[in-house]
Amino acid sequence: MTPTIIVTLIALWQVVLVGYTFTLAGNAADEAVREATAAEPGGAREAACEAAGLKHLSEAWRAGAEVNCGGTGYVTADVTLEVPILFPGTLSFPFPVHGHAGAVEEAD
Repeated sequence: MTPTIIVTLIALWQVVLVGYTFTLAGNAADEAVREATAAEPGGAREAACEAAGLKHLSEAWRAGAEVNCGGTGYVTADVTLEVPILFPGTLSFPFPVHGHAGAVEEAD
């Protein structure tokens, strides 16, 4: 019975990590688009977007993270994170988790 309980706990922990990664990706996209809407279009927007998207991610998720912003008028941010296997900062699953957010540019 003990091996069954241990395997079940490991599977539940992995499901928690997948869900947490989705939460992190969505939050990072929200933060990134919020900063991008206040920045000037071009390089400044992309830099502000990436910095804000990575700001609240721990090193375990930041290592494989990708943050992209685009658009004028309606700005979008896409964040891609890797799902760790059992322990953040070690191996990752081969499928990425995506977060997406959009917002209208702020006027001066």
